[in-house]
Amino acid sequence: MNREEYTNDDRRKGVQVAGPGVERPGTMAGARPGVAGPGTKKSGTMAGARPGAAGPGITDSAMIHIPLEDDIDRQTLFGSMDANLQLIREATGVDIIQRDDGLTLKGPAKYIQDARRILEELETMIRKGEKIDSQKLHYVIALESEGVSYGEHNVSGDTIAFTCQGRPIKPKTIGQKRYVNSIRKRDVVFAIGPAGTGKTYLAVAMAVRAMKNKEVQKIILARPAVEAGENLGFLPGDLQDKVDPYLRPLYDALYDMLGREKALALKEKEIIEVVPLAYMRGRTLDDAFIILDEAQNTTREQMKMFLTRMGFGSKIVVTGDVTQIDLPKGRRSGLVEAEKILKDVKGIDFCYLKGVDVVRHEMVKRIISAYDEYYKNHPDSRSDSGARRRNGQK
Repeated sequence: MNREEYTNDDRRKGVQVAGPGVERPGTMAGARPGVAGPGTKKSGTMAGARPGAAGPGITDSAMIHIPLEDDIDRQTLFGSMDANLQLIREATGVDIIQRDDGLTLKGPAKYIQDARRILEELETMIRKGEKIDSQKLHYVIALESEGVSYGEHNVSGDTIAFTCQGRPIKPKTIGQKRYVNSIRKRDVVFAIGPAGTGKTYLAVAMAVRAMKNKEVQKIILARPAVEAGENLGFLPGDLQDKVDPYLRPLYDALYDMLGREKALALKEKEIIEVVPLAYMRGRTLDDAFIILDEAQNTTREQMKMFLTRMGFGSKIVVTGDVTQIDLPKGRRSGLVEAEKILKDVKGIDFCYLKGVDVVRHEMVKRIISAYDEYYKNHPDSRSDSGARRRNGQK
């Protein structure tokens, strides 16, 4: 981007800069007058800085004009009803004003640079033909707060597979991209992270890709049938009918990528198996892509049993969230134990996905963050036993 920058040092040159005695910058296009702006209390600023905190380049007011080239579609950049600009303004506390030839940013010098870099990232994405939605913009803003560039990691440049409707399946975050690369390079990969980070979906996508490329002959998807506080024993049908509700997320991912009819046809031919973990005992699986989902609900014995089913030409992916363990009291999670025992074993990768990798509704990130913060401050609250100890119960 070509740009002109103005700071307090330019006062002697006759350039008007927002500051004491100067009317504060106007609001961005579509924003309500009087909404938090530079120098007023706002909901959030980049990198956790306090609004109005003293420091070099923070309280100094500045203004930057950013020309927009003709190849940048303004509707895509600004978002519907300027929603993208509003998100950037809320994150940085910088006023963004639309001009005929570009955008003018006004506010604390430090935060203006944050907003400028975010806009540069969006321009790069538009030139690459990437779709900019709320989830992706929130992610770009989160990366910027950590000093990380979305564009430099070429996150969306890797197409794994296509859904049955032709939609490309790609990693959406840096953490997801590292996870996908680990699956390519390693025979055994553990993915640990909160709900909504794409652990299972990406693993199934890589399995379908491997099957279509004839790298494996079959796909096996397994899950421990552990009840998360609900009792499904009263449901009608045989054992398979009773455990199918536990396996539904795996079916959903398969249907999305292959279509329901093709997925069921491959299941009928036993090229794809979706089974409870207990069905794995005693088997040796050659030339297979094997996925164990919800692994935090395996016991130590089940985890060892599962990992030793691996035969020649096979690949194993284990996914789980160690904050959502539903095992009965006194049973230790096989995933937690495997993490300690296998972390230094050659050929095994552990990939850790975080809240920033969540690709569901933005509220999911906030909920996960709130729980993590609470458990950090109240470690005994993670289990019923902790609650009983606090209440003096045995």
